[in-house]
Order: sequence, then structure tokens, then C-alpha cells
Amino acid sequence: MSLKAYQKAAERAENPRETEYRLFGEVTRSLMAAAEAPASDLQTRMVALDWNRRLWTTLASDCSRSENGLPVGVRAQIISLSLWVNRHTSAVMRREESIQPLIDVNRSIMEGLRVQAAA
Repeated sequence: MSLKAYQKAAERAENPRETEYRLFGEVTRSLMAAAEAPASDLQTRMVALDWNRRLWTTLASDCSRSENGLPVGVRAQIISLSLWVNRHTSAVMRREESIQPLIDVNRSIMEGLRVQAAA
């Protein structure tokens, strides 16, 4: 099966929450691999951090749109988390902070997505 066919099948089979959960899982696994990579492996670290930052920037951008269906308070919290992720990521890149809090935040979001999907 071609990649495009697989992507179309996945789009039809997943609801948006499942897609978000899967994406957070992929990004979080990448962060975990970066956390365990040797300190000299900057490529793995930077790619994972950039991917996570882009995910959160996209979420914040979507939450800033008036058409977003989430409650205003939830949207504000996601935007706030995105700002924190951006600042913390910069500190991790400068080796001033640990990558673990980024992993922990993503896991918390995944837990919330899993609970909501089950309900």
C-alpha cells in the first residue's frame, strides 16, 4: 500500500483526538530518545526539541483562532503551556534545563486525550 493510501485510510479511521494522541506519542518518544542519547548527539536532541516546539506552536496557533471549538479557558491554558514549552525548550537547547519536564507535560496531555477518548 502506498504512503498516500495509508494516510488516507488513517485519516478516515481516526477521530481528531486519536490523531492528536498518536502525534503526541510520536513526539514524546522522540523526546525520550533524545533524553537518552549521548550528550554528543546534538542532532537527535535538536530534531526532537524542534518537533515538540512546532507541535505546541501549531496547537497555540489553532487555539488562538475564534473558530476553535474548545472552551476559551482550555484554549488559554494550551496557549500558556505552549509559551512555557517554547521557553523551556530554549533553556534545554542551551543545556540549562532538563528535557524531562517536556516529556512529562506531553504525557499529561496524552493521558487527558486518552481519558476523553474513552468517555
